[in-house]
Amino acid sequence: MASSMTEVAVKTAIAAIESESATLEEKIEMLIELGMELQKKPKEIQDIWNAMSLYSHALELCQEQYPVWKARVLTGMGTALRSIPSEGADLLQKARECYQTALPLLQEYASPEEVAETEMNLGLVLQALVPFHQARLVDSIQLYQRALRVFKGDTYPQEFAILHNNIAIAYLSMPMSAEGEDMRQALAVQSFQQALEWITLIDHPNEYAMLQNNLGNALQYLASAHPVENNWRAIAAYDEALKVRNKRDTPIEYANTLANKANALSNLPDDPDHLEAGNDRNLLQAREYYQEAASIFRQHGRLEQAEMVEQAISEL
Repeated sequence: MASSMTEVAVKTAIAAIESESATLEEKIEMLIELGMELQKKPKEIQDIWNAMSLYSHALELCQEQYPVWKARVLTGMGTALRSIPSEGADLLQKARECYQTALPLLQEYASPEEVAETEMNLGLVLQALVPFHQARLVDSIQLYQRALRVFKGDTYPQEFAILHNNIAIAYLSMPMSAEGEDMRQALAVQSFQQALEWITLIDHPNEYAMLQNNLGNALQYLASAHPVENNWRAIAAYDEALKVRNKRDTPIEYANTLANKANALSNLPDDPDHLEAGNDRNLLQAREYYQEAASIFRQHGRLEQAEMVEQAISEL
């Protein structure tokens, strides 16, 4: 099937499914599959809205007769709504309602994996609602931790890594008193490190790079009596991420990690044993990394990121 469908094509697909001599349950399943296919690799936002049309029709067919299919339709709708770019919180609130309505049904009728996946998605929605003051990070973390009861590192390494990454980012986003700041950052570092126990460069390169980059960021800003040591650990983490991220295949991620590495490097002495010698060499290297990152951001239309990096260059 083509990855993009017009509204007319969606209506035609619905009509075709309705006219088939399939059971009602089979028709619901076909509509869900079609919606998920559209949603997977949308060419444009309209594809996601068309997926929503398919889900809405499937929901009408479900009524109360097929609770598990109803729950699956709702989770599909929640994920679709969550992926639509929006400046406000309305679509996120609708996504939250979909997941919250689906969860009790899944808990009663579906597998633990389906329940855990929905808990993970609901956690993401709550995390996205926090800046709008419409959710709490603590509730998001609680959902991720519940999902970890199912998505363990030895059996579901990718889900385990994503959950720990989300938990760490939630910790780093939490407003805390000065006394709680150290604990918050330490918990984030611990979460990234836990994920990396199960995620390897060979088997899960993208997740490995994401975690190493984020671990580097957490180490760089970790309140500690050993800031120089933490910055060297951060650079080691960025270098691990750069084993995967490169200019050709993942230019934006590469530029992000390069800029992060430049920032850490600019705060390090050239010779840890002779601090009085300064850090001219590291500043020069940091400038080169920043310039490369800014150039990539501009080439790819990421002007805000380019300007931030250029501001960092001017402050060196």
